[in-house]
Amino acid sequence: MRRKKRIGILTGGGDCPGLNPAIRAVAKTSFFCHGAEVIGFKDGYEGLIKNQTRELTWEDVSGILTQGGTILGTSNRANPFAYGEKKKDLSKQALKNFRRLKLDALICIGGDGSLHIAHELNQMGLPIVGIPKTIDNDVEATDFTIGFDSAVAVATESIDNVHSTAESHHRVMIVEVMGRYTGWLALYAGVAGGGDVILIPELQFDIKKVCRELVRRSKIGKRFSIVVVAEGVRLADSKLVIKRRVKGSTDPIRLGGVSYRIAEQIENATGLEARVIILGHLQRGGKPTDFDRILATQFGKKAVDLVMEGKFGYMTSLQGGKITSVPIQSGIARLKKVTPDLPLIQAAKAVGTCFGD
Repeated sequence: MRRKKRIGILTGGGDCPGLNPAIRAVAKTSFFCHGAEVIGFKDGYEGLIKNQTRELTWEDVSGILTQGGTILGTSNRANPFAYGEKKKDLSKQALKNFRRLKLDALICIGGDGSLHIAHELNQMGLPIVGIPKTIDNDVEATDFTIGFDSAVAVATESIDNVHSTAESHHRVMIVEVMGRYTGWLALYAGVAGGGDVILIPELQFDIKKVCRELVRRSKIGKRFSIVVVAEGVRLADSKLVIKRRVKGSTDPIRLGGVSYRIAEQIENATGLEARVIILGHLQRGGKPTDFDRILATQFGKKAVDLVMEGKFGYMTSLQGGKITSVPIQSGIARLKKVTPDLPLIQAAKAVGTCFGD
């Protein structure tokens, strides 16, 4: 008799809504269509390094479609090529653990950092398939990543809720969202939430232009203004505002707090009262949206297809509404950034949104 296929799966990097639907899709497709076994690694690459696993069953993945987070756990500090504060290379140990388990493939659900690791492990001979997820939507070669739409929904609802308090107090409300070095989240949530000013890293803004727009709105009787700011925007000195650095992390820089600097500049230049709301990890929580549930289901099924075809070193991708696959290397070649000619930016400007550029 032919041996059952054994597929490993892990979720690496920051969590986001949509991970559990992807795990569910991988497991159920493996069980139902191929009679395969699925072994989950606990806490991302940490589980691969330390050989911490759990075999997934029908019961484990039943009822998790609507759940946020990940039943496997995750970690953004466990890099097999630079593990811990001493940056030890434990990649060979990770590879040995994979082989001890007699796995046929590993499916990695991760963002830019996790997919970089996946690519390096694949170069060492580990048969790996990637599924792109990140609320930042900054992975190249796919239109959307798992988690982005859910984070946009949370940020948009938060901006909606700010409107009433802003109007009551005649304030400038500055809502800071995540996104790291790209402005996808701020752009989509800002447009959907009716932001009057949207500041993103890809468009260098002039604070004087922003202030002129806020004063203009005040003079024509607008009782409040909403400013949506991506955490990765740079001020006039071209420096990022870094909240802290985390030793041992795959990406030690933690952004956050640039909005306080912007609020101070606005108050000094305009005399308008400004308040700051930093959404932070709120954007990573909650149930996945219908879009993310559907995308994760399709990505999970496609990832298993790639395993069965022996098409390793590839990741799932959404392009022009179609589910396809691309080499992982093309997805990590560079960060996918917002371009100034993006139709959504042009549409936002057409309805009067200020980008300060």
